[in-house]
Amino acid sequence: MYAIVRAGGRQEKVSVGDVLLIDKVTGQPGDAVELTPLLLVDGTTVTSDADKLAKASVKAEVVKAAKGPKITIMKYKNKTGYKKRQGHRQPLTQVKVTEINA
Repeated sequence: MYAIVRAGGRQEKVSVGDVLLIDKVTGQPGDAVELTPLLLVDGTTVTSDADKLAKASVKAEVVKAAKGPKITIMKYKNKTGYKKRQGHRQPLTQVKVTEINA
């Protein structure tokens, strides 16, 4: 059984035991997080009906806080002496899927 869930601004395909990186969620390691299912697949049965998905749940456990890769932002204007360098690392959370209930 696997599910397509909304995690942060993206959709992820998950099954029980998967570890994935999502946008930062509040909580300490060991806390439970519920993800919104968009599609459930159990063998040949595919569930995409909104009423049935409202009853379904995908639960995950926070493993640790993480950071994304470093992104370097450069701004430069020719012949004016203007240049600016800036960096950014997106805060993420690593979660492990513990159960999928249909």
